[in-house]
Amino acid sequence: MSDPTNTARRTVLTAGAAALAGGALTACGGDGEKKPANESGAAPTVSAPPAQPTASQPAGAGKAIAKTADVPVGGGTVLKEEKLVVTQPTAGSYRCFSAVCTHQGCLVNKVADGTIDCPCHGSRFAVADGAVTKGPATRPLPEKKIAVAADGSISLA
Repeated sequence: MSDPTNTARRTVLTAGAAALAGGALTACGGDGEKKPANESGAAPTVSAPPAQPTASQPAGAGKAIAKTADVPVGGGTVLKEEKLVVTQPTAGSYRCFSAVCTHQGCLVNKVADGTIDCPCHGSRFAVADGAVTKGPATRPLPEKKIAVAADGSISLA
């Protein structure tokens, strides 16, 4: 006959070891780059409840993250708090990308001379499409959909 205390303890220890091993495997990447946690190769997704529109905010519109006046032509603006970078490759054309470098997850810190620059290892990305122009990063910055309002405010779409 088995002792219920030992069985319960063994179950807890086994579950804890499995959880610990799973977390360690997810966090380790052989080539130094952060790896997604799921098998498909896609980054894990997190669902959040949709924002409720207000009288001054139409349905589907997000809060303003920048103003067009703050985004220079041929350059861009890094929004550290939002972990985004908004660029204006040509006059009147605005793009938005994740500010998280695809090499090792550092935040890009500036936009200069047509590139979005990461200070950690020197990766650079094109302001027009987020493509890698200088490694060690090998993947482009993920693009985010934005909306530009008539008043010059830029928000996530």
